[in-house]
Order: sequence, then C-alpha cells, then structure tokens
Amino acid sequence: MKNQKDKPSIFDQKFIVVGKKDFVITFCIFAVATFISFFFNKKASDPTLNIAMLYTVGAFLAARYTEGYLYGILYAVFAVLSVNFFFTYPVGTLNFSIEGYQVTFLGMLVISIFTTIMSTVIKTQQEILSRQEKELMEAEKEKMRANLLRAVSHDIRTPLTGIIGNSESILENSSSMEEEEQRELVKNIDTDAKWLLNMVENLLSVTRIDDSNTSVNKTPEVVDEVVSASIAHFKKRYPGTEVKVKVPEEPVIADMDALLIEQVIINILHNAKVHAFSEKPLELNVFTMGDDVIFSIRDYGKGIDSDRLESIFDGEAYSRNEPSSDGYKGMGIGLSICKTIVTAHGGQISAMNHDQGAEIRFTLPIDNEEMDYVSQDIDFGN
Repeated sequence: MKNQKDKPSIFDQKFIVVGKKDFVITFCIFAVATFISFFFNKKASDPTLNIAMLYTVGAFLAARYTEGYLYGILYAVFAVLSVNFFFTYPVGTLNFSIEGYQVTFLGMLVISIFTTIMSTVIKTQQEILSRQEKELMEAEKEKMRANLLRAVSHDIRTPLTGIIGNSESILENSSSMEEEEQRELVKNIDTDAKWLLNMVENLLSVTRIDDSNTSVNKTPEVVDEVVSASIAHFKKRYPGTEVKVKVPEEPVIADMDALLIEQVIINILHNAKVHAFSEKPLELNVFTMGDDVIFSIRDYGKGIDSDRLESIFDGEAYSRNEPSSDGYKGMGIGLSICKTIVTAHGGQISAMNHDQGAEIRFTLPIDNEEMDYVSQDIDFGN
C-alpha cells in the first residue's frame, strides 16, 4: 500500500515552488514598498500605521504575482524586519525587546502571512475553476465530434447508395428505359447530391470554429443583410419554396461570423423544407428582445415529436437505425452544427411546436439598447 505522502498536498506543492522570476518580483515589490515607506516616514507625523499597511499591501501583491506560498511568507518576514530596522526606534538596529514591540510586530507578521495565504488560496481556486472550465469545454467538443461522426456514418450512406444505385440503373438499362423513368432517376440523383453538398457545407462550417476555445471570429454585421444572403442561397437550392421574412424596420447590428450564421439559417430552413412537409410558406421572423436579436423559423407541417424536442440538437435523435418517413436517416447533423455555431456566438437555440407545425428559435447577443422595432414584411416567394 502506497504512503499518502507520495503525493504532496496542494499546500505542499504551492509552498515548494521556487523560481528566479518570482524572486525578482518579490524583491521589486519589497524595494518599492520600502522606498515609499521612507517617503511616509519623512512626510507623515505618525507614519507607523501607514508603513505597516503599505507592507501588508505588498504582501498581497507578492502572493498575487508569484507562485506558491514561499515568496509571500518570506516577504512578510522581511517586511517585519524592515519596519523594525528602518522605521522603529532605535533606527538602524533590530530590537524586539522594547515593551509593546513584540505584539505589534507579531500582529503585523500574522496579518501579512494570513493575507499571503488567503490570496494564494483564492488564486489557486481560480486556477482550478479555470482548469475545470477548460475540461468541460473539451468534453463538450469531444461530444460534438462524436455526434458528428455518428451522424455522418449513418447519414452519408443513404444518399451515396441512392446515387450509385440510380446511376447504375441508367448506365445498364438506358436503352430499355423510358425517358420519364430516366428523368425520375436523374432527379433522385440530383436530390441526393444536393443533400451531400449540404452536409459538406455543414462540415466546412465547423472548421471555421476555433478548435482551441470553441470561439468564432466575430465582426459587426447588419442582421437583415445576413438574412437576405441566407434566403438567396436557400432559394438557389430550392427555387420553388416560398419563404416569408419579417425583419426589424430599423437596422440591427450584432457581432457574428456572417457565413456561420447564414449556415445556421440555411440548415433550419433546409430541415423545414425536407422533413416538415409544410403546407404553407415557411416563415423567418427576426426581432429584438432586450439585449438579444431573435431568429424564428416556422413551418406548417407535421411538427416535431415531443420526446425529441430536447435532443434534436444533439445530433443523435435522427441518427439512429430506424428510417424516417422521408427516406433519410438523419436531420440531426445539421441542427447539431447549428447548436455548436450559436453556442460559440454566446447565443441559445431551442425547438418547439405550435398549433400548425414546428418552430426553431436561436438568439444572438447585441449591444444595442432595448428598442421596439416595427417589422416590415418581405416576401421571398415566387
């Protein structure tokens, strides 16, 4: 059985840290405190209290900017010696024998050491919290990667199998197939190819997110311009799909990576088009609430199963083995990427059902003051 002493405690680890840089920092703080104390000693009528407080502040700074307890405690000891030698009668000698000095210097030493220990403990706790936060962030990124790989492995097979099968049918049986039948197979190939293109664009979007801290490079962007670009891109892919858009009448500016937010809007519209079977035009409403700009995409179709509302953005809900009603195994990858992008922007995303279909909302923080904007209708239909 191993002795517990094999692994030093946090206090031991912090106490034994030694470094030239820390020594220089401690010496500089001590020198500055001593220099200022000489100034107080000449200018103030009763400088003792000011000098003691000044050295105590120096103890806090030494603990703050050095590693471990060692340098803060050494500073506290030398601070007491300095006050006794330079600023206490008889000046120029170390004398702790005068009545009352023992309590004064002991109190100053205890306060300085206590300040050192407390500031070091606080700094240690901050380091631990920072490390835990990084670990949680890494775990979230690993979960995202696992979800993406799982979704890709399930979802990419269906369109590839369809493309291969339909193309082989045309190549092998073109002479005996009617034109309408060939046209239908080519249409299926086109649909599957577009679906694969959408997946590739999603995966490329993920590469734009900084892998080190799950952040994005944001610049101020006009929200309605980003919306217009998203709709234009979506209409190229689905020219027959009508989308009604409402945006604030006054310009709204938010910090974002415009291409990534465009991808989020396109993904949600794509899922509404492919999976919802909406009986009415899709709706994209943009409005502000407090310090957030809210993007709401509505469809008027079959809605989302209630047991999938919470997990729909995890990349898992539609990546299982059971086929969906439209022949595809997944729409989770696109929404999973949406969640990753929105979260990296400091926003939130959620899904809900309404009386006639489903609605997905995501938010982005803005710096503008809260304003009530009057919406204007824009029709991007045929």
